[in-house]
Amino acid sequence: MGPKVHIPKTETREIPVLGFEEALAGSPQGKGRYDAEKWLYVPDFYSEYRYILGTKGVRPLICIGINPSTARPDALDNTLRSVERIALGNGFDSFIMFNVYAQRATRPKDMEKTCNPFLHRENMKAFAYVLSLSEGAPAVWAAWGTLIEKREYLAACVADMIGIGQRYGARWYTAGARSKRGHPHHPLYLRKDAPLEPFDVGRYLCTDLMFRLPGSDG
Repeated sequence: MGPKVHIPKTETREIPVLGFEEALAGSPQGKGRYDAEKWLYVPDFYSEYRYILGTKGVRPLICIGINPSTARPDALDNTLRSVERIALGNGFDSFIMFNVYAQRATRPKDMEKTCNPFLHRENMKAFAYVLSLSEGAPAVWAAWGTLIEKREYLAACVADMIGIGQRYGARWYTAGARSKRGHPHHPLYLRKDAPLEPFDVGRYLCTDLMFRLPGSDG
């Protein structure tokens, strides 16, 4: 069993981090610990970072949070249970939890102060892979809440994700009311039948996010 709260032991620059393709290939640590026919879990063992966690299907709802916490196959946290309910309630056959940044930290205030370029680059490779799994246009649910303001580098990460999404024809959605500053609602405390609504993520980046983060000119 993993810890209920994950506090990073150190910055990700100071630990070995698998590139996405290597992590996707699997490892001895993860073999036999969960049903690989049901779950998509990369890396396939508990570590200081996580690229992907979700269930396998042909029409997944791809939920985008800020960063991973303690969830893993067969041990979803409250956020992931809510994501699964809303995915199924909106007619999707599976869900994939993805994050703007891949470092595990239950409390976003514990995230590293500066972006690790290697971790971000590999996380973007993981995002492209996730988008490639959908039959048809990928459905991407922006669900990072006001936590996007915890670190200034997160806006740039979202901008990269938007560019990758354009290449795959991704359709962006939100669920629930947006915050006063325009941020999409976090998955917690949403009704299981909460509908998805189209989200102009490009406009959000330019008007509600990029120019309102600490240190910006807006």
